[in-house]
Amino acid sequence: MEKLPEYIKKIGLKTVYTVLLLYNAYKRTETPAWAKNIILGTIGYLISPIDGLPDVTPFLGFTDDIGVLSFGLVTIAGYINEDIKKSSKEQLNKWFGAFDDENLSEIDAKL
Repeated sequence: MEKLPEYIKKIGLKTVYTVLLLYNAYKRTETPAWAKNIILGTIGYLISPIDGLPDVTPFLGFTDDIGVLSFGLVTIAGYINEDIKKSSKEQLNKWFGAFDDENLSEIDAKL
């Protein structure tokens, strides 16, 4: 847990935003079990020590994680509403400080 803030900054704003969207969608009672299973698998892959491409490689190591996160996000996009986006951005603001909302427009466009 002590390394969490360091890890959060390492994986970047967009990746953390995607994870927060998935997590907040998971917490909704309206999200069906099949979508929650996809969310668990997606986030589990990100935090798993067993990885397709090791995360120790500076950029290349996270490409598989980003692909899996994107797949999970697009698959459950119908269960992400404006409240989830808002609460995810509020949490980002706590962790990263002020950020340009335009940086997240690419992700929001997928939804």
